[in-house]
Amino acid sequence: MSNYNKVIIFIVFLIVFSGALIYLHNTESSMNKNMPDISDSIVSGDSDYNAAVDLLNNKNYDESKNKAISANNNFNQSLILLLSIKDNLTSDTNDVHKKYINSVISELELKMNATDYLMESIDYYKNYQNSTGNEYSSHANEIMKDALEFQNVRNDLVKQNPNLFK
Repeated sequence: MSNYNKVIIFIVFLIVFSGALIYLHNTESSMNKNMPDISDSIVSGDSDYNAAVDLLNNKNYDESKNKAISANNNFNQSLILLLSIKDNLTSDTNDVHKKYINSVISELELKMNATDYLMESIDYYKNYQNSTGNEYSSHANEIMKDALEFQNVRNDLVKQNPNLFK
């Protein structure tokens, strides 16, 4: 093999290696860039969900429904961003980041499900079907408890790996 061929192979190798590093860096940069927005939407969704429950307890059904819809929209916004990040993960992505993303996705799916049950309960309470409303509210509460377990996993991952989460 001539020196010319060796140089070409070396250059091609460098280009492929550089491209892989850039892609990996861009994936993690994208994740780090979007995480504050994702986190803000989750916090807003949690706040709206809790406000919806308080309003429901005060029998303010229309405002409760509006807050529940807002909570669902916030959770959905975060979920869309996370699914986009997950679709762009590579096999080289850190396992902690993968676990974090999967935990947050599970958390958000449960929170959206709980919010759907809460909205159903609001409709039943509004139509004076309190027994059915209580069933839906209870189910929403149980699902939200499950979501909080994933939230705790997420928080623990951040606490245990502060160097990976900026």
